[in-house]
Amino acid sequence: MFVKQFRTGGDRNFGYLAVDESSQEAFVVDPSYDHRTIAAYAEDAGCRIRYVFSTHGHADHTNGNAAMESLVGVRALLFGDSCPVTGIRVVDGAVFPLGRLSVRVLHTPGHTGDSICLHAGDALFTGDTLFAGKVGGTCSDEDAQEEYHSLHRLLQELPPTTTVYPGHDYGIRSVSTLADEAASNPFLQQPDFPAFLALKNNWAAYKKAHGIK
Repeated sequence: MFVKQFRTGGDRNFGYLAVDESSQEAFVVDPSYDHRTIAAYAEDAGCRIRYVFSTHGHADHTNGNAAMESLVGVRALLFGDSCPVTGIRVVDGAVFPLGRLSVRVLHTPGHTGDSICLHAGDALFTGDTLFAGKVGGTCSDEDAQEEYHSLHRLLQELPPTTTVYPGHDYGIRSVSTLADEAASNPFLQQPDFPAFLALKNNWAAYKKAHGIK
């Protein structure tokens, strides 16, 4: 599978085009502010966009959805939506066919209740659930606990070689792997949820002490 990462604007947002090279069927993740560039790239590459996914409902990830649909004729899907072509609903464990590959939905609440990650081939599109060296923000202790379980689910269920494609360029690099995150992400190295929550609550001081931007 071929993955093209786009810097779409906003607050260092990333969008993605992922292509099954055997069929040239593709899906888009979070087109947001630069849907035209992604659509044009797909057309120039001879790709057929079958799906457009938003990793969650925040406006910086969904603002280009209507325009993207007008360009490529594919409705963007969020958690809970049903694909108008296949009838498949975007729920945990749902599988969307893509040529010789498939796209599997993992519901990963925490940053938002509707957050999803998308697993296809050896790629994982994590939206605002996981960045390189950081994790998504949460609004309450309950949200943080959900995020903690979502993150550890990813580590437990997916191969460590899985490539992580985050929703923003917030981390120490633009692309990572689950193995690298397990080995170096301070949030994933905490022994339990209380320690994870304590790090979240003291993240500014931790960053200053460790020279993290």
